[in-house]
Amino acid sequence: MSVITPAPAAAPPASAGARRRFTGRWAGPLAVTVLGGALRFADLGKPHAFVFDETYYAKDGLSLLRFGYEQGFAGKVDKKILAGDGTIDPSWFNGEASYVVHPPVGKWLIAAGEALFGATPFGWRVAVALFGTLTILVLARAVVRMTGSALWGTAAGLLLAIDGMAIVMSRTAVLDGLLTFFIVLAFAFLLVDRDWSRSGRTPGNWWRPWRLAAAGALGLACAVKWSGIWFVAVFLIMTVLWDVGRRRRDGERWLPALVGDAVAAGVTMLAVILVVYVAAWYGWFLSDAGWDRQWDPAGGPLAALRSLLHYHAEMWGFHTNLTSAHSYQSSALGWLVQARPTSFYYEGTATACPSGRCAEAVTALGNPLIWWTGVLALLYQAWRWLAHRDWRAGAVLAGVLAGWVPWLLFPDRTIFTFYAVVIAPFVVAALTLSLSEFVNRPPERHRRARVVGVAVFLLACVGLSAFFYPIWSAGLIDYTAWSARMWLPTWV
Repeated sequence: MSVITPAPAAAPPASAGARRRFTGRWAGPLAVTVLGGALRFADLGKPHAFVFDETYYAKDGLSLLRFGYEQGFAGKVDKKILAGDGTIDPSWFNGEASYVVHPPVGKWLIAAGEALFGATPFGWRVAVALFGTLTILVLARAVVRMTGSALWGTAAGLLLAIDGMAIVMSRTAVLDGLLTFFIVLAFAFLLVDRDWSRSGRTPGNWWRPWRLAAAGALGLACAVKWSGIWFVAVFLIMTVLWDVGRRRRDGERWLPALVGDAVAAGVTMLAVILVVYVAAWYGWFLSDAGWDRQWDPAGGPLAALRSLLHYHAEMWGFHTNLTSAHSYQSSALGWLVQARPTSFYYEGTATACPSGRCAEAVTALGNPLIWWTGVLALLYQAWRWLAHRDWRAGAVLAGVLAGWVPWLLFPDRTIFTFYAVVIAPFVVAALTLSLSEFVNRPPERHRRARVVGVAVFLLACVGLSAFFYPIWSAGLIDYTAWSARMWLPTWV
């Protein structure tokens, strides 16, 4: 008689725990990213106008699509473009190369949206909205990595999702929102590299895939705007100092190896950044008529590179001598407190509102509660870094240092508060780290009250964003309602 042995109970799939961990760490960040996307894409074609510097970048994008380089336009064609059906009309262009002072990557991304959706406000804004939305996800995941908590990563993503500066710069076809995405992406890659180097999975300093990925992102950032160069310098120092910290932790003689670490990081990262940056000019290289393309008459295989270097010298001269007055220019000293936000668009001709006067505005104003408490958070994180050498505090301060402090060196240059969008993710990260430390501090018996306090603070931020959203998204409101949102005289 045969004995039938019952089959052993099936073990739970080995991947079940991994799926739960994945869901736990991604569900919250994805949810707030969807929320941020909704705020950025809602009525994205409104206003039906060129908002602020869109008149340059949207048209540069159209020119890149047609010629591969920026070409000038035949007179004032803004009204013709807005009145059209989205089709590019060859008569808009004047046939002459246009002198532009920013690299092409950001304009190529704007052009990609125009290729898909036409020469319309939605078309030239859609790529900026997409990358602005993705910035939320990247920041949230970076904070998850720094804190080990999906909850705090979600909180960081939420704050960036609802911040007015981030919203406006994701709904307007200018370059700074795109620059911000690549900077935050580079930061996130360097965080992964830091973890990998401490886990022993990275075989040496010369082959660090995540560090090289960060270099690629920094190269793209520089190919959007030159202000990405400051992040190259600061992030390079940051990643080398992280290696120094690892060596000290492991008991190694870190000082003799410091030079080797710095050389390896500098050579590999700068090589990738340079290759990516030069490659970004491919449309100009392939053309014969781009600005300064034929500057070097000597010919030969290096003539194009010499012409590009001359072009860059001209661009440098423009940026360092830009002193033309503008009614909304602002000192970098006031950026963190939003002392002088930039008015991108204002239309007050409609009279259908209760007071007989309407307002339709796009104002690059950060959520005041986020930015004002963010200043306190930055001061606290500075203390955390100085007193406790908290590497996370140093990391977010590095982002602020690179995106804000250099502008203090140019007090006479025409600059605007909306440049601060590139530090908004780091201000949010500093605020989130500070909130997490507030909740987790002793004594434990008060933890619940502190959790409630943080929840109330986040709800207040959400409520304030709802209040300000009409002036971030060109909502048609009564003039008295617009005036009620101008809290400071310098906001008008």
